[in-house]
This record gives sequence, structure tokens and C-alpha cells, in this order.
Amino acid sequence: MSQNDFFVIKALEDGVNVIGLTRGTDTRFHHSEKLDKNEVMIAQFTEHTSAVKVRGKATIQTGHGEMTTE
Repeated sequence: MSQNDFFVIKALEDGVNVIGLTRGTDTRFHHSEKLDKNEVMIAQFTEHTSAVKVRGKATIQTGHGEMTTE
């Protein structure tokens, strides 16, 4: 996935947390969003965000495919 690729997260329940993690030698949380059921977030990796953690039931779509959290 290149830095300009977008990914989509759709909440399948209320209270899904989407957490952005920083780049660099120390990985830290730097941003958090809470989604309610059927809300959709469109995001991308940036110079500051190297990873995203999704907590809760959601569908995640990327250029590499689709997955659903349990």
C-alpha cells in the first residue's frame, strides 16, 4: 500500500475505535476516532501515521481486499 492509498472502515456496531499510530523509532497513539454502527471513515496513511488499529466490529476495505473484525 502506498502512502496515497485510501482505506475504508465501516462500523458494524456502536463504539468502534479507530486509532492512528505514529511513524518513527517510538510508535505512539496520536489520533483516535469513535464510530457508531453504519458510520464510515475514509482514511489514508500519512507522513505521521504508519499504522491504524481498529477495535470493535468493523469491515475494512483496502486495495488488497476486504476483511471483517470479529
